[in-house]
Amino acid sequence: MTLAPLGAAVPPMTAHAISVSLPTWEDNIAYEEGDKRVIDAMVTGYPRFFIHRSIQKLAKVCEQKFGATGERSMLFPTRKIAEGCREFMVRRSSAEGSPVSARIVEFVICPDNTMTNGAGPSCVELHIVLFPADSFPLAKQFWQHSGLGISSRLAERCLSMLPDEARPATPTSPSIPSKPSNRHYSAKPARPLPTPKSDTSPADAEEENLDRDHANYLEERYGRNLPAGAAEAAKRAMRRRIAGVLVHDSPSDWAAAGQKEAELGPSTRGVKELSEDDVFLFPTGMAAIWNAHQAALGSLPVNKSVCFGFTYTDTLKILQKWGPGCHFFGYGLDSDIEELDRLLAKEVAENPGRPPVLALFTEFPSNPLLRSPDLPRLRQLADKYDFLIVVDDTIGNYVNVAVLPYADIVVSSLSKIFSGDANVAGGSLVLNPKGRHYSELKTYFGKNFEDTFFDEDALYMERNSRDFKRRIRIIDQNAEAVCDFLRSRSLASSPNNKSLVIKEVYYPKYTTLENYKRCHVPEPDAGFGGLFSLTFTTSKAARVFFDTLPCYKGPSLGTNFTLACPYTLLGHYTELDWAARYGVEADLVRVSIGMEDRAKLLADFEQTLQAAEATIVNA
Repeated sequence: MTLAPLGAAVPPMTAHAISVSLPTWEDNIAYEEGDKRVIDAMVTGYPRFFIHRSIQKLAKVCEQKFGATGERSMLFPTRKIAEGCREFMVRRSSAEGSPVSARIVEFVICPDNTMTNGAGPSCVELHIVLFPADSFPLAKQFWQHSGLGISSRLAERCLSMLPDEARPATPTSPSIPSKPSNRHYSAKPARPLPTPKSDTSPADAEEENLDRDHANYLEERYGRNLPAGAAEAAKRAMRRRIAGVLVHDSPSDWAAAGQKEAELGPSTRGVKELSEDDVFLFPTGMAAIWNAHQAALGSLPVNKSVCFGFTYTDTLKILQKWGPGCHFFGYGLDSDIEELDRLLAKEVAENPGRPPVLALFTEFPSNPLLRSPDLPRLRQLADKYDFLIVVDDTIGNYVNVAVLPYADIVVSSLSKIFSGDANVAGGSLVLNPKGRHYSELKTYFGKNFEDTFFDEDALYMERNSRDFKRRIRIIDQNAEAVCDFLRSRSLASSPNNKSLVIKEVYYPKYTTLENYKRCHVPEPDAGFGGLFSLTFTTSKAARVFFDTLPCYKGPSLGTNFTLACPYTLLGHYTELDWAARYGVEADLVRVSIGMEDRAKLLADFEQTLQAAEATIVNA
């Protein structure tokens, strides 16, 4: 059953959706292979991998106005970020022996259609990085890894202020350059995506049907937006909500959450001294991670970091491509902590007088294997050897787990369950005021933090997040019920049953449970989150299960609706063998459970599982 056709926005008819429908296993493979059938059908995509069509339009304006023949562009909200992109491109290309020439142009766009040298309160500054067209994949790496490019809503704001004659036609195909392979690990070359030959595509036709007034109506209805002037209050409300200092955060209090009259109290995040001033908002979750690493590099003696566990792919890329590199402990198990301890002791013996590593980055739990590291033990090592701990709690979320007492920095993708509606991106970074290096980190952000979270995006995010706690309770319970059912029909429960097709259900309740419980919030309704992954006895069973599952299919997680994807194919297509070494199998299916009726969910999963099990019976 397909809830959304191939290439459609997920959620459907949402102008700024952050997922895209890839409803079958073959569609996902075809996407990775750059198949024209799939690429031409895509209306949108995950924001850091797919250049939104509004951004494409604006980039075309900038290239026509400022570019030389054969130049492409990337658009950023500040000069500092643009310089970071240029530095990345020059450094990486120089290491390959062919330095790229990139330049930066500032473009100020104002409502009266006049371009000035100074931006007024209603004007928008764009900082354009221009470079040879064949260097676009390198620029795209910075866009993808850092998460600091302009948002689609900001692009639309800019386009709305340009004279009509300056606006180009809708691009004829999505801008998805070939994915660069992970050179450190990959054995397979990335395949280039084809250039469509036709002037129009199904994606163009669908976008044209969503005219601006219609798109605004849909966003008003589903985004439940606030007046634009409330952006600063919305950001303040979110910082307070994330800090856990709002004494009252119920429907009758939501409008005042960002105002002076809001009642504040000690933080509920496990460190009572935490305040809204220790919370920093970013345009994406990866931007929060990128900035956490930059803060570590800028506050402490430069050294390699540690990636502990099989984290989301771009976290590892950040640690590899900025700074002196990283040590990778891809399993993230307790035995790895012993190996890490030996490494740290060896580094100290060889270089006494300086910390052996800069920082340790980890997820709690991890994506996609849902493993939880032993944070108290890692904290002991950090205190002993004087390095930072950075924890991504996106999957667990702070309603269910309290990781801040063990971390110096906690990062999270607000695009996920904090928002839930999948119509806006954002990220947060929280400093632990009790951390050993809090003073240096706070000073760093005081000097270097730039608020690039576009106001309109912040408005949608704040409104979406108001009932976050209520939603996660429903999702927790739904996910636990589904996982209990699936595990009862897996080899983990009946290892000798030859008719079963599920090998393992990866879910915090069954995966490194003791480590998860160490950080579990002591509330009776705190759960295990909405994400789980499945592995199968055969590839055919995995494919039938995925294709049969009657839910939305596409990238992302933490949505109010159930969303599934063949995670390893999308995240590690060019390095499948490497991922498999760490238990992330090529046929793994990741599912993010939503708020649907629980009985209906269970019935859907039972029907789906029966179809997958029939592949064994009929073999």
